[in-house]
Amino acid sequence: MRALFLADAHLCKPTDPNYRALLAFLEEQSGKTDLLILLGDIFEFWIGKATVLEDYVPLINAFERMHQQGTKLVYVEGNHDFHLGPVFTQRLNCQVFPDGGTIELDGKKIFLAHGDLANPDDTGYRRLRKLLRSGLVRFLLRTLPNRLLLKIGDRAGYESRKSSGERRSRWPAREILKPYAEAILASGHQVIVTGHYHQPFQEKLGDGELIALGDWITQYSYAVYEDHTFTLKSYSATSSTS
Repeated sequence: MRALFLADAHLCKPTDPNYRALLAFLEEQSGKTDLLILLGDIFEFWIGKATVLEDYVPLINAFERMHQQGTKLVYVEGNHDFHLGPVFTQRLNCQVFPDGGTIELDGKKIFLAHGDLANPDDTGYRRLRKLLRSGLVRFLLRTLPNRLLLKIGDRAGYESRKSSGERRSRWPAREILKPYAEAILASGHQVIVTGHYHQPFQEKLGDGELIALGDWITQYSYAVYEDHTFTLKSYSATSSTS
């Protein structure tokens, strides 16, 4: 069993360095990977559409090629990509977890989370999340033209980046994720893998393990599960983006 885990690429345009690097990485992994697990915010903005926005066609095509070559896809929805819809569930036969969920690898119970629900004190975000994931908002978003959705996405991305530094200093990743992970591990899981905090680290917690994936923006970090072991790695994007 060989599985790949990555999160927080926040892809915008196919010409962007991190977008080109991800396409190159996926091409290298095609035919070599049993399971590709995407832990949210792969897209800067994908909410509620049954069709693929033009900028995301190359990535969806890459996912489809991997699926056709035998890779199973799993997607944990993030705070920038949710209400994923039939493009993923039907075209890619992807297992989608709206709020995180459990898989098993070689008998190990692995909890997958985007990480946006790890902080119980971020009540403002939790209220916004509940609203945005409501059936009414999903219906409204699906009726909007793609051009308007892209504009909304650009604005949402700008606001998110503007506030991200303040949020990270106020709520450091390790301080938030360790108690969250300990509760998950106590429920019978052996490993938790999460994104959202853009800080890669791997830590033993008792008999369990916490893996925070970092991001695919400047770090190009990801995790590999192979030979019953998780390893954090960083992709060298130089040749793919030159």
